[in-house]
Amino acid sequence: MRKVEVMPYQLRWAALFEQEAERLRQIFDKEIIAIHHIGSTSVPGLKAKPIIDIMAVVTDISRVDECNGAMAAIGYEPKGENGIPGRRYFQKGGDRRTHHVHMYEAGNPHIERHLAFRDYLRAHPKEAERYGNLKEKLAFQFPYDIDSYIKGKELLVLELERKAKAWRRSLN
Repeated sequence: MRKVEVMPYQLRWAALFEQEAERLRQIFDKEIIAIHHIGSTSVPGLKAKPIIDIMAVVTDISRVDECNGAMAAIGYEPKGENGIPGRRYFQKGGDRRTHHVHMYEAGNPHIERHLAFRDYLRAHPKEAERYGNLKEKLAFQFPYDIDSYIKGKELLVLELERKAKAWRRSLN
């Protein structure tokens, strides 16, 4: 059974992202336009589950499926869209998950959402602290119930996403 664990920010998370991004570049080669470290492990100082979230932007999402075998060979489980149309999603590590890879075709609106959320939390440490404290509380409250953990974060995540999008627009 998978345990929900939230821990203080770790400097090594950035290096783990870089290592995995290089593996993805080798598999997807010219199909990849950009690779971003997203999610809580990408925000210095933010408490997080120790799972590296990676977002790759590709030229043609339909070509990603051709590499499912190569992804499986480096430990990933291909999950298809996994509930988000236009995405390809991969998990590594089973119940002791280490990485998530989210792939979107250039122009997909989820790309902007992920980057705005990450950048907003990087630029607003008090908001990141508030989010991290809630995640820590929920992990303690629901150590073996990932669905309740996720549901408990939902309202704050939606609030932060709204603020992040407005903040991003104000920068332009």
